[in-house]
Order: sequence, then C-alpha cells, then structure tokens
Amino acid sequence: MTMTTKKNKKPRVNAELEGFDIKINSFGEIASTMDIDAINKFLDKNVEDKKLEKRDPLKKKK
Repeated sequence: MTMTTKKNKKPRVNAELEGFDIKINSFGEIASTMDIDAINKFLDKNVEDKKLEKRDPLKKKK
C-alpha cells in the first residue's frame, strides 16, 4: 500500500456520524458538517460520562 492509497482511505465511523467532517480554519475556528446539538446528542447517548459514574443520584446536596 502506498502513502497516497493509505491517505485517501476513509476511517470506519458509526452510521449516525456518516458524512461528519470537522476542520479548523486559518482563524482557529471549528467548522463542522454536522450541527453541534446533533453531535452532543450522539455523545450523550453513546459515551458514558466518567465524572458522573460514581455519583449517587439519590443523594442531594445540602
């Protein structure tokens, strides 16, 4: 496999993220092909938040 063949190969992604592309422009701004709310919804559904895993949901702060 040559470098050009390897570079043109697209990574495998979750079907919900098909077509997702993210770039940083020359001003340092993030440009994405998907709405940030859709990305956050996907992450909430598929990624466990490590900060909350040891938290007892029944305890309330005083």
